[in-house]
Amino acid sequence: MAASAQSSVDQGSNEVKDYICNACEDQNNAETSADFYCKQCDRFYCGNCIDLHGKLLAKHTAFGRVDIDKWPVSKKVVDFLLTCYEHKDNKVDKFCTTHSQLCCPQCVSDYHSQCSKVTQISELTNSQPTGLEGLSVELETVLGEIKTLQISQKASIQSLQRTYKEHSAVMIEQMLGNLNTYIDECDNNSVGTSGGNEQYLKEEMCRSVLSIVNEFDNITTKELNEMKDEVISIKESVTSSIHKCTTLHNDLSQFHELVQKIGDNKELCLIASIKCKHIIQQALTLLGKSGKAFNVQRKSVHNVRIPSDSYECSIAGICVLTDGQVLVADSKNKRIKLLNQQYQVVNHWDVTAGPWDICLITSSEVAVAVNDHDSKIHEVQFITVNQGKLVSGRKFQLQHECTCITHHQGDLFVTSGKELYKYSLNGKLICRLYQDRQDWTVFKCAVSPTGDKLYITDGMQDKLLTLARDGTLLATYSDPALGWLCGLHVTPAGQVLVCGGWPPTVLQVGWEGESKLANLATHKDGVRSPRSVCYISTTSSIIVGQMYKDNILVFRVE
Repeated sequence: MAASAQSSVDQGSNEVKDYICNACEDQNNAETSADFYCKQCDRFYCGNCIDLHGKLLAKHTAFGRVDIDKWPVSKKVVDFLLTCYEHKDNKVDKFCTTHSQLCCPQCVSDYHSQCSKVTQISELTNSQPTGLEGLSVELETVLGEIKTLQISQKASIQSLQRTYKEHSAVMIEQMLGNLNTYIDECDNNSVGTSGGNEQYLKEEMCRSVLSIVNEFDNITTKELNEMKDEVISIKESVTSSIHKCTTLHNDLSQFHELVQKIGDNKELCLIASIKCKHIIQQALTLLGKSGKAFNVQRKSVHNVRIPSDSYECSIAGICVLTDGQVLVADSKNKRIKLLNQQYQVVNHWDVTAGPWDICLITSSEVAVAVNDHDSKIHEVQFITVNQGKLVSGRKFQLQHECTCITHHQGDLFVTSGKELYKYSLNGKLICRLYQDRQDWTVFKCAVSPTGDKLYITDGMQDKLLTLARDGTLLATYSDPALGWLCGLHVTPAGQVLVCGGWPPTVLQVGWEGESKLANLATHKDGVRSPRSVCYISTTSSIIVGQMYKDNILVFRVE
């Protein structure tokens, strides 16, 4: 290998610089990019130096950039691949099969001394595939998907800003409309009045106008500030996601370039393959395409009934705050309950009708789908958790039933039992995405982490539907173990969790919405009438809410 082949492949870099000319380096000249490699000399030359080399060593064969695959791997490329991610001064030389991790001697000592399968990398080259052709194609594919996600996220930020501006304009227009209406009424009433009465009417008009303006200040300004805070919080979250995309895109690009330069060195190919697959898995998780199946480890049971409850609890919806606190929608008692990290009820808020579902908007705010068919109450209520207390915020009315609500980057998706609608944060109806003729065929809805897929439970026909962002049907899944589908949730990694009421079942479906990955819980595990399900990332647990049961079930998973 050429001793002085150079490359700037460093942690955090997204660029692999060209090799430098060894002849220029010998003469202490400034670093010059190499354009040729001579195998006999095992040296690199720039365009000027290769002329002298050709005159002195005419029988040597020099390979230009068109034959760069015949160049040796740069020393720094080798160092980059061999360097341990955690212990920068050490080189990886082993692989732990138990944890699927490359290890340096310090890693083995600190973390893998008890592992049964820690093997020298040199011993794996004959048993493990080392070709990088397929990996290069996979890298290209994932790179394209990450780029698409970045574009979509930037569009979401622009949409959020438009939503707030539109809502501000509507609020101001409503205030002006109220003022104009009142002034017109005063003009009509003042016709034919005497001087004294006219003065009184003017004073009354001033008081009323001031009242309308004060009402705008006290109510509408509060509402606008609430929305502004939401937009800022969601924008920060999306910006953070964009940053993760950028970092992964850079890492993927770097490895995509590296795999073209490694050649046929089996050990380097194997190490590059393992590191690539690790980054690709991170990217797939960010894209919501994790294929990892959950494995239930243990179960716990927690009572969520409080003394003032009039009925047995019926937990129709669950969502988790970023700090690990849990909110449950108790539809029978018409309450939203706040649970601490030990799943104890610490606060509650009564709503006007049964809360059918609940979803996270920001780190401390949720939206609740409130619905009552008989009294025709159909609304979305926003609630904020502030220092362990539930505080109600703004709300908006719907012209249809609302059986479910879910949120993604400023878009609200609401089901009516027959239709799936998309709303903006300010309650503006954007469009109807999907429709069916029968009741309960569009019951629960969940959205993928990237927003490119929507999942619907069809409780009438016992099916899970997967839709594209525009409402196009992509896949349909049914299972004998899934009858009367009700609860539905998608984890941050894209794992789809579904509840079936009869027989009582909780299972995991692949992110494509076409196949079952795992049976997670059944009647044997204490599941009776599951109605809602939710995953908690902080504790790696799955919560199951039940109909007419005071207990929620918590399954710890791996």
